[in-house]
Amino acid sequence: MADENPIFEQVAQLASSDGAEAAVDTLITHLTANHEYHELFEAKKMRLRLSLGLPAAQAQHEERCDEELELKLERGLLEACREVGELFFAEGRVREGWMYLRPVGDREVAAKAIACVEPNDDNADELLEVLVHEGVDVARGYQMALDRLGTCNSITLFESALAARPREDQKSAAGLLVRHVHRELVENLRGDIQRREGQAPSGSTAADLLADRGDLLSDGTYHLDTSHLASTVRFARVLDDTEVLELARDIAYYGSKLHPQFQYPGEEPFLDLYPASLAFFGALLGDRVDAGIRFFQQKADSVPQQDFGVVAVEVLIDLLSRCGRHEEALAAYEKRLPADARTMGIAPTLLQLSQRLGNFDKMQSISRDRGDLLGFVAATLQNNP
Repeated sequence: MADENPIFEQVAQLASSDGAEAAVDTLITHLTANHEYHELFEAKKMRLRLSLGLPAAQAQHEERCDEELELKLERGLLEACREVGELFFAEGRVREGWMYLRPVGDREVAAKAIACVEPNDDNADELLEVLVHEGVDVARGYQMALDRLGTCNSITLFESALAARPREDQKSAAGLLVRHVHRELVENLRGDIQRREGQAPSGSTAADLLADRGDLLSDGTYHLDTSHLASTVRFARVLDDTEVLELARDIAYYGSKLHPQFQYPGEEPFLDLYPASLAFFGALLGDRVDAGIRFFQQKADSVPQQDFGVVAVEVLIDLLSRCGRHEEALAAYEKRLPADARTMGIAPTLLQLSQRLGNFDKMQSISRDRGDLLGFVAATLQNNP
């Protein structure tokens, strides 16, 4: 057996002649060369323990070391996780690589390591799991979903994986979806017009293409799955990028021209999905801002909270703040949002609104009136750094 596996004899001799660290170094070299990365992690752990004056292997539970030694051990183990995870990713072994990189807690490192992995039929599901569900690189993962799975499945992925993720992740995916859907919509619309009229039409937006063709959609014609249009417009509410918001508004405009049977109702305060979305996107783009805000003020005042919660109020506060009207947003917060309301996370918090305004006096006042001692102290400390 020793002749077949000379490494056994080699490490044994090194342990006797040069010591444990030399033996483990040789083991690490051997395991790396043979791509035995799970075992490599254990060997790196041995090497770390030896370097810290601990036994190479832990036979039983050990008493806690002193704090400095514990910190060095933790850092060394995380570095070993990073090194082994990157080796797995370099070979396209996504799930195994993430098992080691996840404890490192550095999404940027993980995204860089996984960038070398090209999607294929064998690893696509694992890549989507890590990139999108785990949030390592949502933009890359969602673009991959659009390319490989198509619009319908990508919308389902957004609903299932991104609804609870941070807003920045939602923005990344929503921007890609809006561009994708708008491109498909305009291509299909142009193709239909060319077939009808015998020549390619001018115009790069749905609004341009429908401008002199008011009856094109009146008979129930549509150029993209109407449920896809509705979902895309709904997801686009998180966007701030003006270029992509313009595309979202164009999709909403097209939707508003569809036959009524294809204008599906939304949820309050976007019950009339396309008109409400046009008002919302327009305000964010600086177009008829006052009218858009009035629309959502009326919704905030008229949508019954006992049936729909405070979602309409949250949308109003969010819109006001994103339009730069932070004082009005704070006033709406104070007037319309009950202290015990269960929010959905759509509106900025009282602290976020105060930070955007650059003044915490209103937060102090609201917190005092509502008996929120923690909020009052937070505002007081912000005013007196």
